[in-house]
Amino acid sequence: MLTSLDDTLWHQLPTTFDHVGTSDPRFFDRYWFAGYAPDGSAAVQVTMGAYRNMNVLDGGAVVVHRGRQYNVRVSRSLGHEVDTVCGPLRVRPTVPLQEFRITIEPGEHGISGELTWSGVLPAAEERPHFARRRGRVTEDYRRFDQIGTLRGGLTVGGEWIDVADWWSCRDHSWGVRPRMGIREPVTGPKEDLGQRGFAMAFLFFATDAVAGHVLFERRGEDPGYLTGDLAPRDGASAVQSVSGTELEVALHEGTRRFRDCTLGATLDDGGAVTFRCTALGPAIAMQGLGYSGGYADRGGLGVWRGEEVLEHDVWDVSHPSVIEYPDGRTNEHWHRIQPVAVELERAGAVSRGQGSMTLILSGRLPWLGLT
Repeated sequence: MLTSLDDTLWHQLPTTFDHVGTSDPRFFDRYWFAGYAPDGSAAVQVTMGAYRNMNVLDGGAVVVHRGRQYNVRVSRSLGHEVDTVCGPLRVRPTVPLQEFRITIEPGEHGISGELTWSGVLPAAEERPHFARRRGRVTEDYRRFDQIGTLRGGLTVGGEWIDVADWWSCRDHSWGVRPRMGIREPVTGPKEDLGQRGFAMAFLFFATDAVAGHVLFERRGEDPGYLTGDLAPRDGASAVQSVSGTELEVALHEGTRRFRDCTLGATLDDGGAVTFRCTALGPAIAMQGLGYSGGYADRGGLGVWRGEEVLEHDVWDVSHPSVIEYPDGRTNEHWHRIQPVAVELERAGAVSRGQGSMTLILSGRLPWLGLT
């Protein structure tokens, strides 16, 4: 069926824009934004994703303030036209690859505001993500990352928060990825990550000297996945790619949540850089945005839930590891994103700034002393 996008000159397939190049129901296309107050007193994240083969547009917004996480999750039927409005949430690119306008309309969900996201560096592509298991493609997607600033204001639980040039980051990813829309089919014995172990560290950062991202994933003794770059803030020097990493962590006692972590990286010119990251305020619980089974039906992202769905709740995230829900239940969910203060050392020079660190440590990881 024809849509407004079909009157552009950017077709990539011999079909209309309401089709994607695969029938895989897990195909997605999603925005994600994060912004953090300089002192760690507040944080905001916003996401929105389209799932063409599931007929779904969903999104979420969370604000963490005074140890509480305010969540809004929305979902609707996608239809043929792609208008990035879902319930009270609107995400609009005003200058492609540079500026967005994010709006959360007021309502009983308790969060409202107007935000402008502006890039301070060009977007940077990650290495392609591709994996195959037992002959079947389990992931095939692309993502780019960008450092920016966030300005505007939010009202949360009746209290105004001035968002005055907060440090911010975003990503945009699309393709086929596990745990989107449908459960993964059973093709053999389930991998036991408890025994094999899984570690992921994903750092967005900006200091007064450089900015960029580093991502590595490691399952057991596999070589794993690694991507990242460091872009000088002066724009005069070349961007450096990451070719190796090492990780040290200091965890809160009895948990897998970190107080401090050190990420070492080797650069493509043979040099080295060290990131020292210190937790700054509570970690964001990503279930609040709908990730990792976050909706009431526990289905996760991309599931068709009806023509219009809106969920909202408030969680206590003041403990470094434990989430407390309104009904008194608690959880130590693995998917948290931690605002951090960053100290970067390179060739004896130290610069400081802020960042966003996702650190997931699952199962036996003898190399980190976790058995």
